[in-house]
Amino acid sequence: MDGMLMMSEQESSPMGETVSARPLPTRSARQHTLRQSISCVGIGLHTGLRIRLALHPAAENSGILFRRVDLDGRTIPGRFDHVIDTRLSTVIGDPANPALRVATIEHLMAALSATGIDNVLIDVDGPELPVLDGSAADFVFLLDCAGLAEQAAPRAAIDVLRPVRVTDGDAFAELRPAREPGLALAMSIAFPAAAIGEQSFTARLDRRSFRDEIANCRTFTLRQEIEALHAAGLARGGSLDNAVVVDGAAILNPSGLRRPDEFVRHKMVDAVGDLYLAGATLNGVFTGHKSGHALNNRLLRTLFAEAGNWRFQTRTLRPQPLRAAA
Repeated sequence: MDGMLMMSEQESSPMGETVSARPLPTRSARQHTLRQSISCVGIGLHTGLRIRLALHPAAENSGILFRRVDLDGRTIPGRFDHVIDTRLSTVIGDPANPALRVATIEHLMAALSATGIDNVLIDVDGPELPVLDGSAADFVFLLDCAGLAEQAAPRAAIDVLRPVRVTDGDAFAELRPAREPGLALAMSIAFPAAAIGEQSFTARLDRRSFRDEIANCRTFTLRQEIEALHAAGLARGGSLDNAVVVDGAAILNPSGLRRPDEFVRHKMVDAVGDLYLAGATLNGVFTGHKSGHALNNRLLRTLFAEAGNWRFQTRTLRPQPLRAAA
């Protein structure tokens, strides 16, 4: 497995070892951050660079913030309106400063969403995040080892009030109002490669379903596209250790697939991460057909383009019980 985890002093476990996760809090009305800082080192999927990533606790209402420690600590908010590129990954940055960017953030964003982390400071010393094994599972592992800390501020959510839809040919992405809180997702894909074909998957996003059903599903590519990607300066760090490579009806990875429909499940991981760039959890129903990072980002931009499409809400907190003085 590509990459090396560096645990806090309170935790020590080698990469790849099965670790008993701390008990996860039930869905809370309060915000959460990390209990302690944690870091890892890995290879960037597209740059091939060795990159160090560190996750730190952050104050209430600060959200998801990326900091380029190699660029004088300049920061980029993890929000949809800071997305500057969607070719093969989601990239946030400053359009006026091409050097200030962080690519391949979607797998970490998905893990943050599914584990209920609202506030975190993310240090990175290069232009993209390490890909680790190509899925969100290693990021969930990092978050488990750091632990979650409840904060005093109420948690925010965004209600989808009316349907919004974006299209690109026969591909589309859509958000509709939900009958109950939370995010439900349905994804379908269609590829000419026989090993992929047509696949579909549905899920309601929660901590357990994310871990059990989609977190370990890896990014993938077609063998015939690799040369073109390299020519475009992309996928320089890709390997059979961090991506599924398909050649017609064949899977080139010696270990094969983790699930028969790993491809569509990974597309759902991407969607979960891209949608968390809304700036808060979404209450709605997402449907995507052949949807990727570009359509996912256009969907959020369309949602927030009109005030009647959405409503920002804060959960009501129950009064804290009074404690008698000792």
